[in-house]
Amino acid sequence: MNKTMEVIENRVSLRKYDKKDISNEDLDKIIKAAMRAPTAGNMMLYSILKIKDQKKKDKLIETCDNQPFIGEAPVVLIFLADMQRWFDYYDYCGVKDYCEKNSLEYNGPEEGDLLLATTDAIIAAQNAVIAAESLNIGSCYIGDIMENYEVHREMFNLPDFVFPVGMLCLGYYPKEVKRIPKPRFNKEYIVFDEEYKRLSNKDFNDMFKRLENRISKDNSVNAKNFGQFMYARKTGSDFSKEMARSVREALKHWNGRKL
Repeated sequence: MNKTMEVIENRVSLRKYDKKDISNEDLDKIIKAAMRAPTAGNMMLYSILKIKDQKKKDKLIETCDNQPFIGEAPVVLIFLADMQRWFDYYDYCGVKDYCEKNSLEYNGPEEGDLLLATTDAIIAAQNAVIAAESLNIGSCYIGDIMENYEVHREMFNLPDFVFPVGMLCLGYYPKEVKRIPKPRFNKEYIVFDEEYKRLSNKDFNDMFKRLENRISKDNSVNAKNFGQFMYARKTGSDFSKEMARSVREALKHWNGRKL
């Protein structure tokens, strides 16, 4: 196995960090790797916020579903889907006048632009994850940054066409942490040849059999099987509803309205 594959295979989500700060040299390497990620049209439709201020990290604990390890991470990176920069540039370039002279319609960002910018941002984030891992710096993705849109917008001075789509907590691995990667689903249930495949009951029985015992350890939601357990804990949870509300609120700006 080559070194890159070894890094990918051994990576785990790290929620306990060594207390030392991430060196500027290592952080620069992580950022550089993120910025080398593939990007739509080489437009780099994302921005990255580096968060070291303890007050901000403590606030993020509260706004991202009360996860204390966020405040313990030496550095937090927030990846923003960002079309604001390009539309500011279009203003600078007089694109609106250009459109009027050439009978082109000039509209603001639309839903598709948000999805494209989100893709750019998350690809960059994953490059950062792998680069960090190669430097013995662990990471944990926090999708909850999409919640509490109004609070995060004020905290980070986000304009209309910027939305936080992912957050990484970063810190060096402590010596006592043992990396035990969690198993993934079998490839046959995830990767299909040529066209999509709906899974059968037999497929589901095999796919989830190793996970059914989890509900006996923590079944505060009175689930009879793992599907019920995950719906209650994830898909149908309060935080999931808040995330949906926040995204709907943000989407009000990404409606292609005339500028």
